[in-house]
Amino acid sequence: MITVSQSGNANFKTVQSAIDSVPKGNSQWIHIKISPGVYREKVLIASGKQCIYLEGGGSGSTSIEWNDHGNAHFSATLNIKAPNIVARALPSGNTYNIVETSKVIQAVAARAHQDKIAFYDCKFIGVQDTLFDSYGRHYYKGCYIQGGVDFIFGSAQTIFEDSTIFFSMGLGPKLESVMIGSQREKDDSSGYVFKNCNFTGTRGHAMLGRSLNAYGRVIVANSVLSDVVRPQGWESLKHDVTKITFVEEGNTGPGANKSQRVPWMKHLSGADLDHFLDMSYIDNEGWIANIPSL
Repeated sequence: MITVSQSGNANFKTVQSAIDSVPKGNSQWIHIKISPGVYREKVLIASGKQCIYLEGGGSGSTSIEWNDHGNAHFSATLNIKAPNIVARALPSGNTYNIVETSKVIQAVAARAHQDKIAFYDCKFIGVQDTLFDSYGRHYYKGCYIQGGVDFIFGSAQTIFEDSTIFFSMGLGPKLESVMIGSQREKDDSSGYVFKNCNFTGTRGHAMLGRSLNAYGRVIVANSVLSDVVRPQGWESLKHDVTKITFVEEGNTGPGANKSQRVPWMKHLSGADLDHFLDMSYIDNEGWIANIPSL
């Protein structure tokens, strides 16, 4: 185990220095235990630094925070570019739009840009583009994701389970905004699946999602939708909506009323729906079951 503590009673004082100590090409799981504290740093898990298990002390005691904006590929507080990464009880936040309240711009809290990445009981805090769920197969379990503009976006193949999706513009202007920005190429299998989640928030209303290109795919199932969700539910950026797959099935709550939804929203049932809700959608070889219990 590698330990991190700001008090100095550990192997390292910063999260980044602990990650840097992992040899490139690593193939054995390495446990990095992060002691309570607010770690004000940008953290990069570079390509080749795979098989890292980051464990914090929980949302009330441990977090990684930074204040940056601009290109989402580089500005993220936590930027993961290696496969086989696990984070547990480790919040990450981008405070830029909290400090700069005159306008809201892209300020990413976390970016997941490789295959086989899992988050358990983590928090992601921002306003615009909080979570760049960029590429690869990912799993979010029991997480909390907060933002106001396209705050979950990207082209990954992902299941969000038992998680809270919280709409908030922070101290910024009150906007009619969007929670999920989905983009996808024509023939790939990517898409966002939300099951048993809670969609809620404050200060305004938001669309569930919008397609950022011609082939967006989002499935929301067996979840609770508060009245923060706008009646139309979804929108598209002037694309051929017949190619977009936005689905709501088995949801409850005041925001789950589909009577005023966009007419091009899709319906799935039976095996077609189960294909997305089953863990095999992101894990047909058992990589999640092989995550070590540390």
